[in-house]
Amino acid sequence: MLGGRLSLRNYNAQVGETYAMIKALNKITGLGMPKTCRIG
Repeated sequence: MLGGRLSLRNYNAQVGETYAMIKALNKITGLGMPKTCRIG
C-alpha cells in the first residue's frame, strides 16, 4: 500500500518520508476504529 522501500537517498529526507508514511497509516487505521459513546 505505502511501499516497502524509501525512495529518497538523503537520510533526513528518508526520516521525513518515514514520518509521512506513519502519519498516513495512523490516519487510515483511525478511520477503521469504532467510535464509542456512553449511553445513559
